Amino acid sequence: MLVHRNLFTLWLLLLLHVSGSAFTFNRFDKKRHPVLQEGEVRLFGGGVADGRVEIYHEGIWGTVCDDDWDMAEAQVVCRQLRFPGAKSVVTGKDYGKASGPIWLDDLRCKGTESYLSTCAFTSWGTTDCSHKEDVGVICEQSGSNVSSSDSPHSLDHSISLSDERGLLFDSANTCDFSISVQSATGNTEEDGTPEVSGFTICAHKLILSQFPLFNASEGTTGVTVDVSHACQPYFSSFIRYIYTRKVDVTFSSVQCLHWMAYKFGVKQLMEDAGRLFTKILPEDASFHTQVSLYEYAEETGDFVLQENCIQYLAWNYQNLTTSPAWTRLSVQLFGSLLLRSDLVVPDEYFLLQTVESWITEKGNSTSWETQADLLGRIRFPMIPAEALYDLESNSTLYSTHRNMYREMVLKGFQFNVLLLSNLMSNPKFVREDEDYRPRIYTAEPWSKALTRLQNDNVYYNQYGQYDSTTTTRWLNTPVHNSLIFKSNKIRWEANVFKNQYECSNRGVRCESFPSARLAPQNSLTQWSNILFRNRLLLMCQGKYICQVQDFKNNMATLNGTQLLTYPCPDDQFTYFFVVRPEYV
Repeated sequence: MLVHRNLFTLWLLLLLHVSGSAFTFNRFDKKRHPVLQEGEVRLFGGGVADGRVEIYHEGIWGTVCDDDWDMAEAQVVCRQLRFPGAKSVVTGKDYGKASGPIWLDDLRCKGTESYLSTCAFTSWGTTDCSHKEDVGVICEQSGSNVSSSDSPHSLDHSISLSDERGLLFDSANTCDFSISVQSATGNTEEDGTPEVSGFTICAHKLILSQFPLFNASEGTTGVTVDVSHACQPYFSSFIRYIYTRKVDVTFSSVQCLHWMAYKFGVKQLMEDAGRLFTKILPEDASFHTQVSLYEYAEETGDFVLQENCIQYLAWNYQNLTTSPAWTRLSVQLFGSLLLRSDLVVPDEYFLLQTVESWITEKGNSTSWETQADLLGRIRFPMIPAEALYDLESNSTLYSTHRNMYREMVLKGFQFNVLLLSNLMSNPKFVREDEDYRPRIYTAEPWSKALTRLQNDNVYYNQYGQYDSTTTTRWLNTPVHNSLIFKSNKIRWEANVFKNQYECSNRGVRCESFPSARLAPQNSLTQWSNILFRNRLLLMCQGKYICQVQDFKNNMATLNGTQLLTYPCPDDQFTYFFVVRPEYV
């Protein structure tokens, strides 16, 4: 042990602050599960669309033997789980320990059945298999927003001798402290008590003594740790990370490893694992996952994850307003969204309508003060003057908040009809007020779309019509949002360049491809008090915005799709060019 003392001393730097001698890991999704029905199936231990096949019978989850399994049986499982179909059968893969019975063997499906339990088989529980023969499947995800690949992402925070420490953990040589890991399976024993599965890790007290959770002090020989059944397969990897500072993280394991890192205070692992959540955010069109992840990030204090979640919600706000999660938004989360300048909406009036709709749907659950606070975050000067004029008759909440609306509408009208120099004489006018700054508006005339299909040099307009000009669009916008500039127009040329020839043809130097350009065709010198902070939006497959970029010197370099904020399969983009004028 003395030989390793200097090695172990390095680990004293990794101080983990937790309390108690046992804890429970829970997934971030707090939705209640429905009552399970006889014959239900699930995929366990894999990714979104792959895993070990398990079936529910007589109140117990059990597995299925891989004897005689082929694509016909796999198709039935995937279709029952509402996937389009099956990609492959998986045999011999370790999806974690299976504790229940082997319910089905020698299945004979035609492939057209709606439920696995309606296929022909001998009888429930009759088998000559072991759990080493449990079958898995990989289901297709066509129509899903991300790839079903669950390839590992290697996180390496190692220091010297990490490999040696890994060998020490793997061999368990000189280990003197046992960690008994146990999980409730969700099944019950014959006597009615909850069934528990688990395993034991033999570790080294000198390392674990620095971690209060393990209670690895002098005179103790071990500790029992409760983890959720879903996270049990990843607990050994987490303990091994404590030895080596290296771990392979998949989308299947990231939730559990992030939670363990949070509970133990392993900040670097928590932050890097949290960044991987951005890869799965587009996966859920219902937005339940994004909202749940934000709540989970608040609970764990992961500010990077909070920002990633709220940024995705802001960029895809219009989709959010029609999703099942819309009315589930907390006041705090909704208020945070309304403060953002990167909120992507058709216009500010659309945003006001959605706020009024949300408040109305919530009914009496939001107080008058809360309603006023949310409405006060609308940037009334950015609302078109025509909408301001009709607001009293069109608003559902005008009479409830009459005084506030009148004050904000007046502020909006002043901005629309007075020059900045006139406004500055008003003591209530604050030049830096966010109310006078636009968000990202996609309605005409401020935005223009250009779409390219995968591996296709033909571009289409936002109506899906073929455009022979391929990479060019034209926008005509007012100099500014305010009404007094309505007749002062600027013509913009919008391009997406795929190669150096196209750049040279426009007299532009491109650093990489594809590159985008949004350039004014009028002189802007007479508008010296207006700054254009234009944006390029990338919409993936016509479904969600995966990237928002600034234009610098009229250019936006995309730098390869691997650097997208959120993933986009097949690189099928719609490019939105957005003009954003601001008083400066």
